[in-house]
Amino acid sequence: MGRNEIKTQFQVKMFKINWQPLSEITFSEEIYFILRKWNQFEANQFALLVSENLERLSKNATIGIYKIEYNCYSLVISKQTTLYYKSLKINLKSI
Repeated sequence: MGRNEIKTQFQVKMFKINWQPLSEITFSEEIYFILRKWNQFEANQFALLVSENLERLSKNATIGIYKIEYNCYSLVISKQTTLYYKSLKINLKSI
């Protein structure tokens, strides 16, 4: 490695997000509601907001607040919308 070369390695832990059937249904219903009440632009903005927050969750599943009464985490993504999710802990061994 030369004097001016810098080798940087980042290891980002990513989590897989699995949508439950009810999650898919309620997301679709919300998009449809936004389209009926407002317009395509607002529906796209909502979908982007959800996508950005799922990306955040894929990097750090503990950013939400754990709700004992629901046995899951919640993450407020807007005044009207909260994501509810569970984080499954799985031990993986490197080979």
